[in-house]
Amino acid sequence: MAHTRAHGQALSRLQTDIVPTLSMQGDATTIPVRDLTFADAPAPRRQQRARAWAGQSTHAKLGALAMAVIVVLSLLVVVMAANRPNPLASTTRVNFFPHWMAGPLGGLWPSLTDNGTALRDYFSGALVLMYVSYLVLLRCAARLPVRWVIGAILAVHLIFLLAPPLTLTDIFNYINYGRMEVVHHLNPYTTIPVLEPHNDPSYLLSNWHQLLSPYGPLFTLLTLAVVPLGVAGSFWVLKGVIVLASLATIFLVWRCAQLLGRDGRTAIAFVGLNPIILVWGLGGDHNDFLMVFFIMLGFYLLLLARERRQAGTSSRVGPRGRLLRAAPEIGAGAAFVAAVGLKASAAILLPVVLVGLLRAPRTLLGVVLGMVTAGAVIGAASLLAFGLHIPDLSTQSQVVSNESVPNLIGLAIGLGGETEGLRAIMTGALAIIVVLCCWLAWRQRDAIAASGWASVALLFTLSWVLPWYVLWALPLAALSSSRRLRAAVLVAGAYLIVAWAPASGNLWNAISFHPENTPLGRLHQRYVRELLQ
Repeated sequence: MAHTRAHGQALSRLQTDIVPTLSMQGDATTIPVRDLTFADAPAPRRQQRARAWAGQSTHAKLGALAMAVIVVLSLLVVVMAANRPNPLASTTRVNFFPHWMAGPLGGLWPSLTDNGTALRDYFSGALVLMYVSYLVLLRCAARLPVRWVIGAILAVHLIFLLAPPLTLTDIFNYINYGRMEVVHHLNPYTTIPVLEPHNDPSYLLSNWHQLLSPYGPLFTLLTLAVVPLGVAGSFWVLKGVIVLASLATIFLVWRCAQLLGRDGRTAIAFVGLNPIILVWGLGGDHNDFLMVFFIMLGFYLLLLARERRQAGTSSRVGPRGRLLRAAPEIGAGAAFVAAVGLKASAAILLPVVLVGLLRAPRTLLGVVLGMVTAGAVIGAASLLAFGLHIPDLSTQSQVVSNESVPNLIGLAIGLGGETEGLRAIMTGALAIIVVLCCWLAWRQRDAIAASGWASVALLFTLSWVLPWYVLWALPLAALSSSRRLRAAVLVAGAYLIVAWAPASGNLWNAISFHPENTPLGRLHQRYVRELLQ
């Protein structure tokens, strides 16, 4: 009995010594006792996800719902457009909607209405609901897990990669100008498309037949490179390049936000989930994404150079070391000029960027060196390919859209629309605003916000304004500390939806707003029709 009692006491002391040892969390040789219990075994993945969702705040849940709405309605819009010949895919017509154009989502909804008016209403309603969801998302994005935001961005980009060309035919104009040079040996800067053989498949799908190419030489060289792929191959390759440019831009926005100490989730949601950019931009396959990519690359390299300067490096370096240290600035200058080489609209930012660097002469010198070098390379390539000819911007500047701000001002003051005099006034106003943006960039030693304001000013002073032009200001506003700039971009987006949504015609009829019926309005419309013949 005594032996049994002694044995029990020894066992008790042994347990007392062992349990603390097993409970030591930092000892890799021990296992916590609580981990040995069945009740605390790892929960199935589904239960873990449920607990994670339950643990999210109301803002996070609302933001996730808003993202889901944007993704689902994006898919709905694309499926509607790809289903059969319809007004949402303007290159289609009765008995013409080849499978290569419709894409893998074509014909998925056979029972969907073929009523053009109903489709326009569905499209407009989806777009408005997406934009409302987008505004909700921006309020909640900072509470969302970053992988959710990135997942939604990737999902919508995949959806619009698979889409047929939505609403406009610009991508086939791109292809046609390239084929004019390669197939028919006609310079797109000196020969209008109507003079090429009309049986060319890209001519039949394009529409600006009386317009010399307004696109930059760098982009036109890209369209020459894809000509051997044929029209269908060129279409899908250009779509892929545009989607990749959009994703690369969003990545640069993320990196810039990190360098600036801003919330990256909100910044990339601001750019990558904007419904206008998704539907009219990616859906329409526009080259603005390439231009904006190089603009953002330029700003990223400038921020990277600033971070390196602040980190500090040895001052005793040779000429080669100084050149390597100036590489980001040189690359930034080259990127800004490349953006202009793709589309002339980017040129408005060059003075703002340069003036913003006046207080950093070494950086300014590197940027100017990059601009000069890239300008020489692009100029030489353009000279070899197209001779001493440049994009036709003068003809395009004469085109007027009914709902552009200058035309609305002309209507409001009783001129019947935008006159030549009013166009000159708007051009002067833009020049003044650009000067003010230069002053803002110099004062703040930061050209991002100032460039955003310059882009907004360009958007509101153009005679011919299209929805996806809001992309010019979008990433700059996303990175800016100016709430007013972001608000201005969001207001511009709402204005463009009202101006361009197909169902807006019902609104114009309800309020008897018909700017095309004034004498000047009819003149503007006739000019557009002449260019489209």
